[in-house]
Amino acid sequence: MPGLASRRRRDEQSTYWPGFVDAMAQLLLVIIFLLTVFIVAQFLQARELAGQDSVLARLRQQIAELSELLALERSTKATLEATLAALTDDLNAERDRAASLAAQLAGLKEKEGRAGAMVAALQEKLAAEKKVSAQALAQIELLNQQIAALRRQVAMLNAALEAAEARDRKSRAQIANLGKRLNAALARRVQELARYRSEFFGRLRRILSQRSDIRVVGDRFVFQSEVLFPKGSAELTEEGRKELDKLAEALKELEHQIPPDIKWILRVDGHTDTDPINTPRFRSNWELSAARAISVVKYLISRGVDPRRLAATGFGEFHPLDPRDTEEAKARNRRIELKLTER
Repeated sequence: MPGLASRRRRDEQSTYWPGFVDAMAQLLLVIIFLLTVFIVAQFLQARELAGQDSVLARLRQQIAELSELLALERSTKATLEATLAALTDDLNAERDRAASLAAQLAGLKEKEGRAGAMVAALQEKLAAEKKVSAQALAQIELLNQQIAALRRQVAMLNAALEAAEARDRKSRAQIANLGKRLNAALARRVQELARYRSEFFGRLRRILSQRSDIRVVGDRFVFQSEVLFPKGSAELTEEGRKELDKLAEALKELEHQIPPDIKWILRVDGHTDTDPINTPRFRSNWELSAARAISVVKYLISRGVDPRRLAATGFGEFHPLDPRDTEEAKARNRRIELKLTER
């Protein structure tokens, strides 16, 4: 009878042990599954916060640590499964041999003691793993709070950006409107100046002598140099002064007709032919053309024309009307041009 009771106790212990091992394996699988779900959730959250580089870096670090923890858990699970399989085999072998090897009961108990110690160690390790998992969950909760704060900051920044873009669009529309208005105003001023120029040139044609050497070319009124100056000189002839007197009267009338908000000037341009000049006073045609333009301007000022409405420019021989090298072409190129233009 005592032998039967001992055998019954061994059978009950053999029955309880595989169930306990299965429960431990299932618990480990649940933990691994939860960790896997948690890692997937964190990965999805990391994708949603791609714009927050610093937080993503810390999150990736945490995920890497959790991945290492998962790998450790998997390794531990494999070790436990192998150990449990070995223990199960040992227990099965011991149970099979128990019927015929009662004399080896002491050795079997010793093995069972070692197995219990291993199970206790495994339980302690599992408790430690649970503690680590709890710490990881706390860290994840902290990360979630930080991510929520970052999301609020991003929303505020997006709102500020949208407001700035709206203001920018409004400013661009206002600038475009002002540009159109300014262009329209400039166009009106140009048209007005063109009308006054046309009237001025028409008046000049009427009051100046009907000579072939005083004519209109495009938007300029052209005097041949011989009308105003002797050859190679910048001193006005008497005939030239008479013609400029008429021009001065027309300019003084024009000053009163053009509105003061139109900024206009009469530009006096001096031109020469290509024949070189080298006198004590004029070392080049450039100097001669500039001196002639200045002489005209000074004379007009002496006749009462506002000097703020005049400008003198010398072009030398570099802007000919006729590029040929004939005497007729040279005569055309020696000229004084008057151009009514904006300042």
